[in-house]
Amino acid sequence: MPSLFDHFQDLEDPRWDRYKLHTFSGLLFITICATICGADGWEDIEPFAHAKQDWLKRYLELPNGLPSDDTFRRVISRINPEAFEACFRRWIAQVVEHTQGELISIDGKTLRGSYDHTDDKAALCMVSAWASTNRLILAQEQVSDKSNEITAIPELLSTLEISGCIVTIDAMGTQRQIARQIIDQGGDYVLALKSNHPTL
Repeated sequence: MPSLFDHFQDLEDPRWDRYKLHTFSGLLFITICATICGADGWEDIEPFAHAKQDWLKRYLELPNGLPSDDTFRRVISRINPEAFEACFRRWIAQVVEHTQGELISIDGKTLRGSYDHTDDKAALCMVSAWASTNRLILAQEQVSDKSNEITAIPELLSTLEISGCIVTIDAMGTQRQIARQIIDQGGDYVLALKSNHPTL
């Protein structure tokens, strides 16, 4: 089994025993692999699993074949998101090869298609930390509807080990408190300046 499973052992399977046709670890593994490979939704995960079935059998027990897209949706959508995030961050922390001078780029993006027309809810905005050497996102923090990136960035930084790293942030995050936090955590920074700091 890939080391990924070591970090997800504490994650609770939301199903009752009599409904477990597929292993929980298998559902997680296929979902994560499919997402990394570009799957955008449940309907993309099942075709991915069929296309990679021979490869998946090298790592997984598939006693009842491959799950359907409905099975992926039912099980994964019932997982506690905070618990999943904690497990995922532990896995990423192990995968990342930490190097002195690593460049970590902090940036905020609005998620395409996240605006809820039915309930008139604003589009979801996330602040992400991208590790350039490892070419992956280390962590993400949701921007509150009643706030902005300036409040989300410190929370994101507090989850990261940035000692010896260079952190880059665009003009939105160019704030004294954020610069101080990066220094206090042992990192260096490159911050963009625009007209929001006319006297600096």
